[in-house]
Amino acid sequence: MKFIVLVKASAASEAGVMPSEQLMADMGRFNEELAMAGVLLAADGMHPSAKGARIFYDGDKRTVVDGPFTEAKELVAGYWIIEVGSLQEAIEWMKKAPPPQEGSVGEVEIRQIFGEEDFGEAMTRQLREQEDRVRAQLAAR
Repeated sequence: MKFIVLVKASAASEAGVMPSEQLMADMGRFNEELAMAGVLLAADGMHPSAKGARIFYDGDKRTVVDGPFTEAKELVAGYWIIEVGSLQEAIEWMKKAPPPQEGSVGEVEIRQIFGEEDFGEAMTRQLREQEDRVRAQLAAR
């Protein structure tokens, strides 16, 4: 099972405050532990929402709103993508992670990523073939 672990933003991360050398070292050790265990697929931090945009869809209409966005606690500052056997295993791994935000209460959210099997009959042979082509293209990068 694949899971995305969303690191929630804080006032500091939204202000562009970079992590300390100590936090970077702690995160590096944790990421290395995940990688050595064969569960880490990806991990990155993100720039503040002030450097981003949102696109709202209403039928054929698209509206772009530039950041920053309010409510830092609703924003994402980074993520891990891990592959483990269960939600409980994902929780156990993330309990080992260093606190994601220095000087404040941190929070992560763990969400399972859909697999092809989750879509049932809606995932036709043609859609599976298309998905395979996309995955092959990504693997070739």
